[in-house]
Amino acid sequence: MTAPDTVPATGPRRFRPTFWATAATIVAVLIMLGLGTWQVQRLMWKNDLMARIETRMAAAPEALPAHVEDPQEWDYRRVSVTGRLLNDREFNLNARSMRGNVGYQILTPLERADGGGIVMVNRGWIPPEKRAEESRREASFADTVTIEGVARVPRNAKASSFQPDNEAEKNSWFWIDLPHMARLLGVERIHPVVVEAGEAENPGGFPKGGQTRVSIPNDHLSYAITWYSLALALLVIYVLFHLRREKA
Repeated sequence: MTAPDTVPATGPRRFRPTFWATAATIVAVLIMLGLGTWQVQRLMWKNDLMARIETRMAAAPEALPAHVEDPQEWDYRRVSVTGRLLNDREFNLNARSMRGNVGYQILTPLERADGGGIVMVNRGWIPPEKRAEESRREASFADTVTIEGVARVPRNAKASSFQPDNEAEKNSWFWIDLPHMARLLGVERIHPVVVEAGEAENPGGFPKGGQTRVSIPNDHLSYAITWYSLALALLVIYVLFHLRREKA
């Protein structure tokens, strides 16, 4: 009986690609490169967005116009608005915190003095014991008042399915729903932006303004590097796999 040939190939390595492995690798690499390039484009867009927000936040306050045609043009802009606070119609935003303390943020309708209708003002944070408007009456400002703050465009919808539903009958709100709030106030429209009051201290200390937070995740660079690295690694594996030694 003749023994099987078990002598390993010891000749020079030659690159011998196979059709299906080559086709699959090309498709996979193109997809990875495309995803990496898309992340680079997202990175450039995000950097531009953050620079624009920083510029707006650093600018001097400007009067909020009577009619906001494009809400996004006013997002994160420092603004001022004058009118009368409807303190008996305020809304309580739940699950808000300040330095880790659970409490509420008070959203108060403001009837503009210039006839521009109703704009919602987020006056700031309060602890649970200050939820009743009577407990902070000194900060109600019954007369006309000018409020400076930052304009924000609310979602007008739940952020996710995990977020609780609003309970309007209990004045318990987990997200800002301007159309629903307008119906409860009995008005046709509310300004499409909410003015988040600045850090000016209110009499009695509450609500505490200055609650605007700029927290925009920007992980696109790491994602781009990951996709490009995966494409390179796949190419290296493909080449090594197809480098085969010739039999001497």
